[in-house]
Amino acid sequence: MPLFEYKGISQAGKNKSGVIDSENIKAARLKLKKDGIFVTDIRNKVKAGAKKNSSTLFQASVPIKDLALMTRQLAVLIKSQIPLVDALAAVSEQVEHPALSQALADSKNMVNEGSPFYKSLAKYPHIFDNIYVSMCEAGEMSGSLDVILLRLADFTESAARLRQKVSSALTYPIIMLVVVFIIVMGLFTFVIPKMMTIFESAPELQLPWYTLVIVQISQIMTDFWYIIIGVMVTMYVLFVTWKKSAEGRPRWDAISLRIPVFGPIIRMVAVARFTRTLATLLTGGVPMLGALDIVRNVVNNAVIAAAVDEARGNISEGESIAGPLGRSGQFPPIVIHMVKIGEKTGELENMLTQVSDAYDFSVQNKIDGMTSLITPIITVIMGVVVMIIVLSIVIPMFEMTNLGN
Repeated sequence: MPLFEYKGISQAGKNKSGVIDSENIKAARLKLKKDGIFVTDIRNKVKAGAKKNSSTLFQASVPIKDLALMTRQLAVLIKSQIPLVDALAAVSEQVEHPALSQALADSKNMVNEGSPFYKSLAKYPHIFDNIYVSMCEAGEMSGSLDVILLRLADFTESAARLRQKVSSALTYPIIMLVVVFIIVMGLFTFVIPKMMTIFESAPELQLPWYTLVIVQISQIMTDFWYIIIGVMVTMYVLFVTWKKSAEGRPRWDAISLRIPVFGPIIRMVAVARFTRTLATLLTGGVPMLGALDIVRNVVNNAVIAAAVDEARGNISEGESIAGPLGRSGQFPPIVIHMVKIGEKTGELENMLTQVSDAYDFSVQNKIDGMTSLITPIITVIMGVVVMIIVLSIVIPMFEMTNLGN
């Protein structure tokens, strides 16, 4: 059915807006009128830009916080014994993100026509990933979709919090690095060339060696800036291309795990994702081998993903999960120990959740410690660089003054 975007006023006098599906605009107006909404504006979203909307539907990503909120709303409606079709219709009108709203409206139509809910979600891989679809499939098959959706909401909210913590902690150091770069570039390209014209007016002045070095760097940057930028852009493109290649990705991921300070944090984030995702999938009724197939794509590290693949192969032959993970050497001993206990006691999902909570906390502490360490280091480096440049200019100025006297 066509989708219509509407704006109106409810019987209580409040502004209402959303998306509704109907055969035509007249039918949509009648449907909204029955719901007690006086329509002030309604338009056919599909006709307004069918080609554009189709591209948006299948390619647009949705912020994780919007996805988590929608999931929780849908879970609450289903838990309240509201039919899935009606719940999807209500949520599609409630959410504000246009791509998510359209995807839910389309999903509602497919479910209404007899298609499984999880298959309707699988049409939009940029919105609903493998974890989301697999969990919904398990919930739909077991008749516990509301419980699974609540767990999915918790999972997506936890992932959003971790991502927010990492980005927030790194924002200030990155801003400082950008400021340092801009200041240094400004000194080399604007200040020093102007000062050189002053120095050249006193041919008897002997510039110290460090001033000559600074001047030489400034001349190179002002005369060949386009070459420098071109080389930097080329090196960046080559690096990104190599890092994404089948040969470069494993090598870079292996190097990243060994980088001082950052390496342990990268491993902690990967382990936290692994344990939380595996716990969520197992709790949702996804079989172990299927869960490991999904989890390998979540860790975002080819080395750890290879260890998960190897563990999956051994588990399919009858081994426990702790042994293969321990032999890989990619998972900390505490994780292996907790997994062993979980397997023996039958509380594997609970143990994995506890491990993920502990590692989320450790990641936050590590990032806070790294930030508190990096900030003064960057400040000192910025001060030293600016001081060297300023002294290289000020000292010759004093000598010029003495020569004038």
